[in-house]
Amino acid sequence: MVPEERLEQILQRFQYLEAAMADGAGGGDIAALAKEYSDLRPVAEQIGAYRKLLNDLEEAELMLADPDMKDLAEEEIPALKEAIPEAEHALQLALLPKDAADTRPAMLEIRPGTGGDEAALFAGDLLRMYQRYAEGQGWKFDIIEEQPTELGGIKEVVAHIKGENVFARLKYESGVHRVQRVPATESGGRIHTSAATVAVLPEAEDVDIHIDPNDIRIDTMRASGAGGQHVNTTDSAVRITHLPTGLIVTSSEKSQHRNREIAMQVLKTRLYDLERQRIDSERSADRASQVGSGDRSERIRTYNFPQGRMTDHRINLTLYKLDQVVGGDLDEIIDALTADNQARLLAEMGQ
Repeated sequence: MVPEERLEQILQRFQYLEAAMADGAGGGDIAALAKEYSDLRPVAEQIGAYRKLLNDLEEAELMLADPDMKDLAEEEIPALKEAIPEAEHALQLALLPKDAADTRPAMLEIRPGTGGDEAALFAGDLLRMYQRYAEGQGWKFDIIEEQPTELGGIKEVVAHIKGENVFARLKYESGVHRVQRVPATESGGRIHTSAATVAVLPEAEDVDIHIDPNDIRIDTMRASGAGGQHVNTTDSAVRITHLPTGLIVTSSEKSQHRNREIAMQVLKTRLYDLERQRIDSERSADRASQVGSGDRSERIRTYNFPQGRMTDHRINLTLYKLDQVVGGDLDEIIDALTADNQARLLAEMGQ
């Protein structure tokens, strides 16, 4: 049961925000008020729906004493009693603490791990999987840095993904992805195990991270490419080194000015992610690790091609539809991971 006092506090705050926005008052940033109002509105609506069911049940039980209304009441009460727990659960989900980064765009980084050429090919497969998923979601997917291999794999790729709730949907993808299959480079037909790492970082905003110009070193260099017309003959590529952390970011577009913008944005995003991980580690120090912890070294998923099987090890989810998953059909996996994380948060909230 959700404490009534807490519900009342939320409604009072929502009503204050509603009145402040209508009057153009509030004594603060209108944009901040509007965001808080927008965040609280679905919670207030869930509270209203939950309270209405409780009130309807109370009225229906009173109607039992009226001979003319008894039959109607006996018909309504079971349905109301069935609906109330569902409404309470929906309200509890609405009250869960929100990750402020959920609505942000994201940076996707993929790198091959163990497995040589096959790992690089698998990294390329993961890139295409996320491209197809983004396309299905109506998101904008831009590759801002890519180092291809001669066999068609990738040594490293950084992509910017923009759209609705990008980080909320992709944040559970961070970790080590493992593949078991017969490599195209293997003539003996033996099954190999290779891996690639995926990192999904919420895009930083200017207010999140301030970078002291004295803390960075900017180098320009000639961009590498696939050869021919793609070889850059000018020093347009940019490499930025963040001296306090040792983070290095590069961008190899044709415009040096654009490369500086891209590299600075990627650097801010990585620094923001480091800060989020630090805060999360402090909060999680006294409890078991959970889904979405962002541990890049954690093996999270196995793609077994001979058996057509995908297994997510964090929630013991196994699906025998590997072709669809690799083709970008990730919703079932992401929904299950989201539900598992919500269940953990609900358990913590009840403690």
